[in-house]
Amino acid sequence: MPRALTDEQRDFVDAIGEFCRRECGTKQQRDALTDHGRHPHSRELYARMAELGWLGVSIPQDYGGAGRGMAELCLFLEETAYGRAPISGFATTIISAAAYEKFGSEPQKREVLSGVVRGRVEAISMSEPGAGSDVGALRCRAERRPGGWVVNGQKTWCSNAHIADHVLLVARTSGEGTKHEGLTQFMVPTGAEGLRISGIDTMGGREVNDLYFTDCFLPDDAVVGTVGAGWSQLVSGLNLERMILAALMLGTARRAFDDTVSYITQREQFGRPVGTFQALRHRIADMATELECARLLVDDVARTIDANPGVLFPREASMAKLKCTELAKHVALEGMQMMGGYGYATDYGMESLLRSTVVSTVYGGTSEIQRDIIGKSYGL
Repeated sequence: MPRALTDEQRDFVDAIGEFCRRECGTKQQRDALTDHGRHPHSRELYARMAELGWLGVSIPQDYGGAGRGMAELCLFLEETAYGRAPISGFATTIISAAAYEKFGSEPQKREVLSGVVRGRVEAISMSEPGAGSDVGALRCRAERRPGGWVVNGQKTWCSNAHIADHVLLVARTSGEGTKHEGLTQFMVPTGAEGLRISGIDTMGGREVNDLYFTDCFLPDDAVVGTVGAGWSQLVSGLNLERMILAALMLGTARRAFDDTVSYITQREQFGRPVGTFQALRHRIADMATELECARLLVDDVARTIDANPGVLFPREASMAKLKCTELAKHVALEGMQMMGGYGYATDYGMESLLRSTVVSTVYGGTSEIQRDIIGKSYGL
């Protein structure tokens, strides 16, 4: 089905596609950019995108960005994911940037938002060993001291902290009230004294980290927004986070689907291409239909968000995140099955697509949490 894009959006999508084919279109190119997949973020490629002005697609013009909306941001995320561009740092960067844009002081905005446009990476830290889906259970504390705050505790699963300029830290500043009260956001330079960043090895390469805070002093101007309002500030950004992950996985699912179709139209068994057998042909038809549904959902929710600035759409954003992440995992698994042994071979790339999709149903709110949010929106 033809996609309803403006001429400007179509040119944007075409330019991204051409760039990805030229700069990271082969496994050899991607291996060179990522040290054979060990580092899923290429500073080199990221810098080239910054020069083209793409990283500032949703950053306000006052800070050097293009000032575009959710629709253009989702297109950028989807197309770079489809093109397999190794820029894993962009997602956490744009999530963090949105928080600074909404709640940060002017100096914080100038430093972070203009840095995003220039190709700097940002990170956000919420999870702890005992607080994942239940953010209100976090225990990392920031205590008042003359002229600032002292942070002690551990955070975990912090994506891209090792390549970021700052970590947007969510810490407990008060034990009074409900568990969601007394949380505050802080802008923490990754080189701050008292902060140790330790990588966690995963099947997706070096991307996530443990953060250890030991008497880490932060000045008063490190507070982002209002002291004690960290939870409400987080909630206001959930639309963005879920849509970012939905768009990324939509692009990844499209890539897995196209790679599968390419393989089964060429691979022959029993005297004909394996894709002509009904068992595979019907599975391809089902996945193609589901991909079209997911694309329409993402496009529609993105346009709705752009048309209603300041309005939260938790049900719709959760639906998009749930649909696209689960679909991407399903398509990659089906791709491996249809490709047989070659699906496991690193030369063909399906195994790396599977690795990137499996975790997508966990981070940014698990599929179970998304279903719970959707269900509650119906009064259940």
